[in-house]
Amino acid sequence: MIFELNQNSFSKMVEQKVIKTKCEYMEAVLDLCEQLNIEPQIAAKFLTKPIIEKIQVEGASQNLLPKQNKLPF
Repeated sequence: MIFELNQNSFSKMVEQKVIKTKCEYMEAVLDLCEQLNIEPQIAAKFLTKPIIEKIQVEGASQNLLPKQNKLPF
């Protein structure tokens, strides 16, 4: 499969996989990395800010990332 991978196309593929398979964003990214035979570090460069934020929320909710403490003011 030869195509030009860019931030828009990869992020659309992630969104479509999440909707189609009802998996989490982190799992969708890793599945696509395996399918496209690319390293997750390379795929990270193609993620948009909204998807990165969704992955961060997933990671924090699963205790994979530290939760952000916010001051009350």
